[in-house]
Amino acid sequence: MESTVEALEGNKVKLSVAVTESEFETDINEAFRQIAREVRLPGFRPGKAPRKVLEARIGLEAARIEALERSVPKYYLQAVDEHDVDVIAQPEFEITGGEEGGDVSFTAVVEVRPEVNAGGYENLRVEIPSPEATEEEVEERIEHLRNSFSTLESVERPAQSGDQITLDIEGSQDGEPVAGLTADDYLYELGSGNIVEEFDDQLAGTKTGDVLEFKADHPDPDEAQIDFKLTVKDIQEKVLPEADDDFAKEASEFETMAELREDLSNRMSMVKKIQASMAINQKTAEALGELVDEDIPEALVDQEFQNRLQDLAMRLQAQGVGIEQYLAGVGQDQESWVAELREAATQGVKVDLALRAVALKEAIEVAEHELEAELEAVAQRVGEKVAKVRKQIERNGQLAAVRSDLRTRKALEWLVSKVELVDEAGNTIDRAALEIAPPTADSTPDEENVEEDSEEN
Repeated sequence: MESTVEALEGNKVKLSVAVTESEFETDINEAFRQIAREVRLPGFRPGKAPRKVLEARIGLEAARIEALERSVPKYYLQAVDEHDVDVIAQPEFEITGGEEGGDVSFTAVVEVRPEVNAGGYENLRVEIPSPEATEEEVEERIEHLRNSFSTLESVERPAQSGDQITLDIEGSQDGEPVAGLTADDYLYELGSGNIVEEFDDQLAGTKTGDVLEFKADHPDPDEAQIDFKLTVKDIQEKVLPEADDDFAKEASEFETMAELREDLSNRMSMVKKIQASMAINQKTAEALGELVDEDIPEALVDQEFQNRLQDLAMRLQAQGVGIEQYLAGVGQDQESWVAELREAATQGVKVDLALRAVALKEAIEVAEHELEAELEAVAQRVGEKVAKVRKQIERNGQLAAVRSDLRTRKALEWLVSKVELVDEAGNTIDRAALEIAPPTADSTPDEENVEEDSEEN
């Protein structure tokens, strides 16, 4: 087989393939063997009729057509591999010779992955969360602790935001109580807006013993207004403990507030370092994608869209949830969701193309041992031997794609190591600040505390 490749307009190439008559004869023989398995001839078991008998019965033309249908895609993949053509869509074949006899030739026009310009990647600046806990954040955490140890004391003054008010609530429509909106001795925090908006306006400035009557909109917009009657039975304010050494002893294992503050700062900083480190790859990829101005081939976007859709569907299926149920849960209509997913797919393609451009510019290559390690990882995931996985990938013509994906991952790793890191205020972050000190027996926070700190940050 001989082949050539020619660049065309519109991000396409044309592969021209020629196969000699003697080479194609092997494909014709294989076609006859296939036909023998499918037809029944008297005196012969299925698959055992010789070629001469079949050729005499059905003619050479049928076998040649079968051979062309089976062999053209095979020779096409060989040409793609030979010329390292990075195809992104199905080819358009045209048989140019050999349909009736002699040497076989055909062309395949196919769209290929474009090369984009990612100029400026050398000077990328990426904003990530600050890896160090600030004094304000530590104080907020201490205030949270003080709140959890607070007590309530009754007051004679008018109610103000943050007070806990004990109420008798009567909610009715046409004189009939409304389920869920009638209660005795209900403890309500003024300013929380937990029931209806009018509660906070009506209760502000009230005193113990006041009785309020007013109308308010029902939480369900389709329902009529509700008549409320509130009886203020008690007003209590939160009393927070002093942030002193006694409080530190009560709220923690430490003897002083200084020790508690230091511990909180260390814990919160560790979580923030993890969050910052996790953000670098994503932020770097996003910044790189923004450098791409070229139009992206729809074939690539479609492929990425389908991959993301399939991945989400599989994850939802594992949880017993369908797409429609998921959309109802997140309160999003299908049209806007599809638009967002397609936009994300477009950005993902831009990042991939930009990383390929970086890999090419920086001469980033994949060593054979790196490829073997990747194949071993794939084999482990699917529970097969490495040799079988490699053979399957080679048979499908996907080895070059695996190597290419590895190059883009290495390009991202290289880029991440080079980008300038800044915090929300624009201050440069030293990469050493992202390193987490090895834990000690005395200082290792338990998983529950780390989780709690992570949620709050």
